[in-house]
Amino acid sequence: MSAIAEPSQKNAFVGMFKNTRGSDEVLACPRTKEPLRITTTGPLLGGVSSSLKVCLKSSDATYNGRTNMYYDLLQQAEDVGEVTTKEESSAFFPNNALTEGVVKSLRGFIPPPLASILSERGILPGDEYVTMRDMFTSPSVSFAYERGWRQSFSNAGFPGADKEYEMVRDYFMPINPEVVVDMSCATGLFTRRLVKSSDYSRVIGCDYSDSMLREARKRINSDTELNDGNTNTRLDLVRCDVGNIPMISDSVDALHAGAAMHCWPDLDAALSEIHRVLKPGGRYFATTFLSSYISTMTRGNSSAQNTFQAFTTDSLKELILKSGFEENNVKIEVLGSGCAVIREEK
Repeated sequence: MSAIAEPSQKNAFVGMFKNTRGSDEVLACPRTKEPLRITTTGPLLGGVSSSLKVCLKSSDATYNGRTNMYYDLLQQAEDVGEVTTKEESSAFFPNNALTEGVVKSLRGFIPPPLASILSERGILPGDEYVTMRDMFTSPSVSFAYERGWRQSFSNAGFPGADKEYEMVRDYFMPINPEVVVDMSCATGLFTRRLVKSSDYSRVIGCDYSDSMLREARKRINSDTELNDGNTNTRLDLVRCDVGNIPMISDSVDALHAGAAMHCWPDLDAALSEIHRVLKPGGRYFATTFLSSYISTMTRGNSSAQNTFQAFTTDSLKELILKSGFEENNVKIEVLGSGCAVIREEK
């Protein structure tokens, strides 16, 4: 750890803070699964570090992030620049990366059905629009998620966030996990509960969506229970693809995915990756919608029917066993008319 002195700028900062942590015990390069070396740098304000830039490096790739935002392990640093606040974007994004970043931000405001059509016709630049993945990149969806959307899941049999968290906690408790991953964490509904419990040394909230992670960080920062100094749990937010989890094999004690699997485009890859990153004896707890409820919810809307994966309990179990979990370690419970609760042990 070192402080690099620089000239005072009207008390804007006293110096520069730099800390190299060495290789992370969990996070890895998404391409090679090589452990990432983490370095943080930022201004010292009166001896206290503020928002820090984070550089995560493997032998041939670099990823960026910020301690007050998230780590972007979905794209390399040279592709997208650093993860910044809106105010910082003009200062940190290279011109070509800024153009790409603006395009991706703007497409988040386009309604999913229209975005799909524009992408197919080549009008909307960038990668092909995948509805079940990209609809959650919309800021409007992120804004609405905890403002009525998630609560409506009770119609399918979801018992509600507090009860669901109790189920997660009770399933994880016997293995006394240190590292817990909240995959497809969205706005951090369960990430916050996992951290506030103080039951775990580290909680990593992961999502594909920039707008979801920004909303999650906003909610984390405004939660007084998370900022009163009474928790020793380390919290990281990471942008990634569940089909290519940027974590070391056998490094995670427990993994949670709440109301998420029906939104994963490549289930074979996702479940295989979850099996890979879990330690032997590690546990996976997930909830998802069954096809019986989704078909009722989307009846008469053909585009909506293609938005989500369709499961029966039998097809769910077949997918899970295909990924490497053993049959006697997999249990699927059905709540209400369409909520599947999955418990698996590696």
